[in-house]
Amino acid sequence: MNACKDYNITRRRMLQTFSASMLGMPISRLLAGSEASQGKAEHVILFWNSGGMSHLDTWDPKPGRKTQGEFNPIKTTVPGMEISEIFPQLAKQMHNASLIRSIAGTNGDHGRAQYELQTGFNQSPNILHPGFGSLVVHEREPLGHLPAFISISGQAARAGHLGQQCEAYYVGRPGEKDPYLAFPEGISHARGMQRLQILEKMNARLSGNLGASAMQASETALKDAVALMESPALKAFEIDEESPQTIARYGDTEFGRGALLARRLVEQGVRFVQVNRGGFDNHGNIFDAMRNHGATMDPGIASLLSDLKANGMLSKTLVVVLSEFGRTPRINDGGGRDHWARVFSALVAGGGTKGGTIIGASDPDGMEPAERPVAVPDLHATLAHALGIDLQKEVITPQGRPMRLIRKEATPIHELFA
Repeated sequence: MNACKDYNITRRRMLQTFSASMLGMPISRLLAGSEASQGKAEHVILFWNSGGMSHLDTWDPKPGRKTQGEFNPIKTTVPGMEISEIFPQLAKQMHNASLIRSIAGTNGDHGRAQYELQTGFNQSPNILHPGFGSLVVHEREPLGHLPAFISISGQAARAGHLGQQCEAYYVGRPGEKDPYLAFPEGISHARGMQRLQILEKMNARLSGNLGASAMQASETALKDAVALMESPALKAFEIDEESPQTIARYGDTEFGRGALLARRLVEQGVRFVQVNRGGFDNHGNIFDAMRNHGATMDPGIASLLSDLKANGMLSKTLVVVLSEFGRTPRINDGGGRDHWARVFSALVAGGGTKGGTIIGASDPDGMEPAERPVAVPDLHATLAHALGIDLQKEVITPQGRPMRLIRKEATPIHELFA
């Protein structure tokens, strides 16, 4: 899988480069940017919980308050850090993880909030901003033969102006073979390869008549597909190669298999894996729903953190558990919680971050940030900082417009890092 490096630096950036070279500054240092860090993270696993996961019933319990709900907090391996009782296995891993309890959102609508949380920008009618997974594979060189960005059990945010090469490779149900990575039934491997050679010759003849960028994208996609079909790294998708005990430990569910697949993929060099889970828009019967979510998510995420720590991958794999907003402190008449963007939480582990850390706090009822508010763009700046991505970088869109990768006002959460 080729890195999506088909962009242009801005005219301002080019002029800076020439000026710096005349002054004797190494160009490589300039292109690194003043806000780039020596990030330790090489991979990202994002657990995206669509619908708005309740912060009060997960990472920020409020015992003894009217907003508490049905769940009690439980102790973790970190003194003074408590999380919801629905995560008993994860509580034993919190020395490897940190909590951000003061995210100050601005969008209470699902679509707008998901867009901002996944891209770091507000929606605009004139441009489609890339999701963070696309940004990572745009900025970091590929490792191994698998696609650099893989989305499991759901679609990730689009690549926007970064182009087709930065789109996610989609995996429907983890563990099932992709029918598109094999020739149709009745077509032998030799015959299939012969057909692809004919197709390549036809494309070469048409390249003068079609747009260069469109033809290049088509040829790249074809070469990537063939390389993937031929790669022994495809065995990473075969979860059933794991022992029954390992599968049971993660949970023999779509989510558990997704978490296990995520581990196998980063071990094979995949830069960004997104594991999707929906069902968090719980306007009614939220506590039954969250019990079910906990029973499914707890073993998967806990086992992932434990295994990444054991195999030495956690130090270079950033694990993030995130949703578009939280839920209302008030419990409604239907036994649910409604949309609440004013404050919510996230879990972060690995990738050079400190375990056992709590960033910020909400007020006693979980209604507003009380300490260290974290703006949504700061999350993206933090992830970029962990990966050593230049926060000041601009690229040129296909329309010739200069665009920043990270919003100008965004600041990394430096307290997260060792």
